[in-house]
Amino acid sequence: MPSTRLAPAPRVKQNLTVRWGTTTGPDSLRGLAVVAALFTVLQLAIVLPGSPLGWDETVYFSQVSADRPSAFFSAPRARGISYLVAPVAVFTTSTEILRVYLALLSGAALFASFAAWRRLLPPALLAGAAALFASLWITQYYGPQAMPNLWVAYAALAATGCFLRVVRPVPDRWGVPVPAGPGVYAGLAAAVAFAALMRPADAAWLVLPLAAALTVRRWRRPAVLALLVGGLLVGSLPWVVEAYLHYGGPAARLDRASEIQGGMGLHMAVDDQIRSLQGRSLCRPCDIPWSHPLTGIWWFVLPLLALGGATAAVHIRRTAVLLLPLLTGLALSIPYLFLIDYAAPRFLLPTYALLSLPVAYCCARIVAGVRPRWRPVTGGLLMTALALHVAAQYGVLQDVAARARAAGRGQERVTAALETAGLQPPCTVSGEHAVQVAWGLGCASRQVAGHDESITPAGLLAAAAQRPVAFLVAGSRPVPDYVRQWRTVRLPNVWGLRDYRAYVSPSAGGTAR
Repeated sequence: MPSTRLAPAPRVKQNLTVRWGTTTGPDSLRGLAVVAALFTVLQLAIVLPGSPLGWDETVYFSQVSADRPSAFFSAPRARGISYLVAPVAVFTTSTEILRVYLALLSGAALFASFAAWRRLLPPALLAGAAALFASLWITQYYGPQAMPNLWVAYAALAATGCFLRVVRPVPDRWGVPVPAGPGVYAGLAAAVAFAALMRPADAAWLVLPLAAALTVRRWRRPAVLALLVGGLLVGSLPWVVEAYLHYGGPAARLDRASEIQGGMGLHMAVDDQIRSLQGRSLCRPCDIPWSHPLTGIWWFVLPLLALGGATAAVHIRRTAVLLLPLLTGLALSIPYLFLIDYAAPRFLLPTYALLSLPVAYCCARIVAGVRPRWRPVTGGLLMTALALHVAAQYGVLQDVAARARAAGRGQERVTAALETAGLQPPCTVSGEHAVQVAWGLGCASRQVAGHDESITPAGLLAAAAQRPVAFLVAGSRPVPDYVRQWRTVRLPNVWGLRDYRAYVSPSAGGTAR
């Protein structure tokens, strides 16, 4: 009689391809939503209290303010961030309300930009990548600030995800490729246009690797190239129109922008970026010592983990999904590492956002790739390293936020001193840090020289005959002859200045102190 014993069932090999990118229900993004919520709360708790408007923020905010004069808008700037803050600026000049608005908006944008990848990467991986990006002190600090770089990062992340969805249809649960819908095509064009509205040059560096990727035979889509170029042109249109109106065309405006930025050319700014991670929002000239090396360790590890993640994706046939954000992120870093001679940590936020995806996958592979008995140890070591990294980031963030609050208190004292000296709207302020001082007073800011030159000495004197004018000087800076006889007002030292003082026109009245 033949045996009735059943053959053993075949073993199913478990790997990271299981349910890769197939979980799309509302609950699948719960982890990402939690990360975005925590990101917002930490901004409100750490960055917002007592945080004043910075120099660049004041320029952007003043362009759409209902009751403050607009500051001079120089050639390198684009008006995207002014449009973003306009809903607040038309109603109030309150810095606190602006910060809350941007914190809520940046938290929502963090969620939306990573959610654009939900059909490409597992939900847990998206939450981990978002947490890595959001934990950087740079991301936290600029979340509630009126600065464009973080918004370019969100746009670059969304554009790259939508691009992959379009050129590489995602299979459904039965393995059947599902073409991207019209919303994904629209999302691609909108993300590129939004990046161009914020920073046209960054958008060009974003489009370059995506357009190059279309040379892959299976990805060739003329319509996608049209969307990339069209989005770039539409988003850059305000900048181009302004170039023709005020600079003689885009080429002339680019020349002026290059001049203001110290001359675009071959420069090595890698070391400047590393030193700026200590908490310098702008390192120009970046001649400071690297006093806190622990703040830059993650910067050296980042490219290794990103490359490791993209390489490991070969084994699960998802190379493109993690290689393209790596290449796009590196392309966005080129001008800020090799074409300018100064550094600001915020310049590389788009790169950090894109690299967070392969880095998160590499971290997951480090744990999953070892034998099961070693996984708790490996996972514990990895979590310890990440905890130390986060602690270092929040240490820098606390220090940067504390310095900003101190600068805000100093600025208030400067404003009070000048109000006592007779500076009341309508009025004009020129000289050292005139933009921020003028904003606090409700005055116009005008410069007689430099990158923001917007008035002649004769024009400043003519203004002084009609309304209060103050010329601000610090340290040993030369005092122009045409204001030397004006009344001197000693000001509190702030922004690292020494011997800060104002020369106030006779039309101001008031008292010296």
